Amino acid sequence: MRQYKGYFMTLLAVASLAASVYFGGAAGCDNTNAAGGGGDGGPDNTAPTVSSTNPVNAASGVVVNRNTTATFSEAMDPTTITTATFTLKQGATPVLGTVTSAGSVATFDPTSNLEADTKYTATITTGAKDLAGNALASAAVWSFTTSVSGATAAGPEPVVLGTAGNFVILAKSGISTVPNSAVTGDIGVSPIDQTAITGFSETADASNTFSTSDQVDGKIYAADYAPPTPINMTTAVSDMEIAYTDAAGRTLPDATELGAGEIGGLTLAPGLYKWSSDVLISTDVTLSGGANDVWVFQVAQDLTMADGKKVILAGGAQAKNIFWQVAGQATLGTTSHFNGIVLCQTAIVLETGAVMKGRALAQTAVTLDQSTVTKP
Repeated sequence: MRQYKGYFMTLLAVASLAASVYFGGAAGCDNTNAAGGGGDGGPDNTAPTVSSTNPVNAASGVVVNRNTTATFSEAMDPTTITTATFTLKQGATPVLGTVTSAGSVATFDPTSNLEADTKYTATITTGAKDLAGNALASAAVWSFTTSVSGATAAGPEPVVLGTAGNFVILAKSGISTVPNSAVTGDIGVSPIDQTAITGFSETADASNTFSTSDQVDGKIYAADYAPPTPINMTTAVSDMEIAYTDAAGRTLPDATELGAGEIGGLTLAPGLYKWSSDVLISTDVTLSGGANDVWVFQVAQDLTMADGKKVILAGGAQAKNIFWQVAGQATLGTTSHFNGIVLCQTAIVLETGAVMKGRALAQTAVTLDQSTVTKP
């Protein structure tokens, strides 16, 4: 679980300098979207919140070899996120570990695996502050219980998305569709404005903080909508970039240059895979592993999936635990079926009828053509 500790600290240099109000609720709850203050261009006097945790509050059957993370409503001052302000305890006994922070995400990394069938309590105190110096209004406390069997998860630590995980599609330069596409989850653009969202025939909400579309089962956000949306979008995009850097920086791959970039026809176990070339999926590829196992794919050039092909999940593998870090363009061919979260430095293109269960998080644009995208 400590595979990425060394380079994760380097992410502090790229953490967002934007303070935001929040997408979220109490610690331990799933991500939600809620309005807050401090988005009117004046001083930030809004206290940050913990919008989500992993594990969630009251979770049971938690694997013993994973970190504990918290996502805040905005970027935090990393000097205030330490072992003094972020603790994990078994009863009254502190768990030894290290704490790191980047953007809106804080991570507690235990020195050794947790005990089986044991309740743990995580706490973040009011000593944690945002970049404007605002402290948490109250301590965030959540608990979870580890697996009775002491089960572990295979593969690297999951890539923490922060507030970018509130979106099924997030892009910096635009989102377009050839109708009709079907999107389940929120979508958003920043720093580009609403004019870069095309083909959705949006209807603005009375609050002007979001819009809706018959093609989106969720909300649509853009950088020029009313506060607090602009600063929330800035934070989400920053978190997306931090997540990309995290995924790209993972070391000690389980396989390098597998198949010379052609992975069609293979069955891949959980792990970290690295290529310096394009990656092609010209026939179906299978990812086989348990529900908590993780795959991270580092692709230095383009990812291309052929028409009609599938990324098949076996053994309980889940799309939310599959991360495709792509430096070039990611293209999902006509009527293809894809699983996983794409963190792309350029464009993500879903061709006619492509189906994606995951998230499309692009540092340029996302284009759909009568496509289906569903959050994992």
